[in-house]
Amino acid sequence: MRLIALLVLVVPGILAVYGIKLIRDALFGELQPVFLHLFLQGVIGVILVVGGLLFIGGFILHRDRKRNKTKGRFESR
Repeated sequence: MRLIALLVLVVPGILAVYGIKLIRDALFGELQPVFLHLFLQGVIGVILVVGGLLFIGGFILHRDRKRNKTKGRFESR
């Protein structure tokens, strides 16, 4: 089970890192061959970073809620 949990966290983390690379390349004007425009590359990079961070944060919050470590602050209503 721990290996599956690790893989569930690693894949969005890798996508978030790739998103940071896309944003950096868009800022410095290096167009990747997959994208048509630098703006599109930057937007896709932002989506990957935000999505990866939200997924990892949600996973950690879900785990902490399940183990009653949130001290009532983030309890579901």
